[in-house]
Amino acid sequence: MTSSQKPVYSEKDTDKSARNQPLPEIAVDAEINEEPAAAPTALRGKRALVYLAVCLILIGLNLRTVFSSLGAVLPEITSDAGLPGWSVVVLTTVPVTLLGVFAPLAPVLARRFGAERVLLGAMLVLTAGLLIRPGELPGAGHVPALLVGTAACGAAIALCNVLLPGVVKRDFPHRLGLMGGLYTTAICASAALGAGFTYPVFTATGHWTSALWFWAVPAAVVLLLFLPLAVRQHPVRHQATTGGVNVWRSAVAWQVTAFMVLQSMMSFSVFAWLAPILRDRGVDGATAGLIVSVSIVLQMLGSLFAPALATRFKDQRAINTVVALMTGGGFALSIFGPGELIWVWTGLLGLGQGSLTAVALTMIMVRTRDAHTAAHLSGMMQGVGYGVGSTGTLLVGQLHQATGGFAAAGILFLVVGSLAAFFGYRAGRNRFV
Repeated sequence: MTSSQKPVYSEKDTDKSARNQPLPEIAVDAEINEEPAAAPTALRGKRALVYLAVCLILIGLNLRTVFSSLGAVLPEITSDAGLPGWSVVVLTTVPVTLLGVFAPLAPVLARRFGAERVLLGAMLVLTAGLLIRPGELPGAGHVPALLVGTAACGAAIALCNVLLPGVVKRDFPHRLGLMGGLYTTAICASAALGAGFTYPVFTATGHWTSALWFWAVPAAVVLLLFLPLAVRQHPVRHQATTGGVNVWRSAVAWQVTAFMVLQSMMSFSVFAWLAPILRDRGVDGATAGLIVSVSIVLQMLGSLFAPALATRFKDQRAINTVVALMTGGGFALSIFGPGELIWVWTGLLGLGQGSLTAVALTMIMVRTRDAHTAAHLSGMMQGVGYGVGSTGTLLVGQLHQATGGFAAAGILFLVVGSLAAFFGYRAGRNRFV
């Protein structure tokens, strides 16, 4: 780092207790096992720090649109492109699976190239994937491009999911609460934007390809904004150090991970399938997108308040059980409940799912005694949680294809919600990994 590239604050200026405190909900530092310790982003003045904050928030604002935008126009894509049933199942499953597959690769790449440059590369891949996704190959149709583009997006998002929290924690030690709240809210907002605006863009342009291409624009803008910051960094070679317990041998860790798996099954099924479920019930595309958006906004409210509530108690058995049953019940009622109360059912689902996701991630902090163990547990939860959790979207697709409706999926999520309540109760006991 040159003298002209000094960070806004140095290690001397930074209170150690502030650097070590966890970000709200999900910000476990993926770089905590590096030696030497990862340095703050090289910036020139406080304006550059604000610029970095804006870039990180905008990256978060692009991390869920790929999931919710596809579901918003899935009937139109299936009809116009003549998608076979298997491809619909794969398109809704692959990106979630890749979140788990590529999560362990993120710290490895960060040690070699630096977190900022890996984030830049991930945004480049995400933009390319969003551009490829609606394409059409002569003689092959839309299926190959949809599959390749969606897979690229899933891999890119996996890297961002793991590295962004650590960068936020590293560069904003005195503003962890503010930045953590803005960052996590941006991720939830991205899902709401994808659900709410995709169908209106389809209506305005008359084609689903334009509706999907639209989401490459904000990703490209963020890529260009972040480019000067990332290329200015001079990465230092790091090596992994050992620390913390072996989480793979811990019963508590497996209970927390099972809780994460079950919440992931429901969470990503909401993004992929809630809009098609509503449209299958006779709701028009624009209204279905609005309902999903409002449900996701309520997720944001749940995610804001649930962690603070959970950490007030000696253990989290009660809140884990309640929010799991709310989510499974809300999902089932969205399928089986009276149609005139659909806003109520999806609202219950939104509050439950946002709270469930937040408390599942909060388990990382409350079930571990040190930051190294928390980082290892976070890696285990993301790898297994997203990888196995993708079976939720897979099962919904398979059940829909086999039965021609979503009734079987409603029964599925009653079972999943009940299992999440069971493992949430077990994970919520006042024990440590």
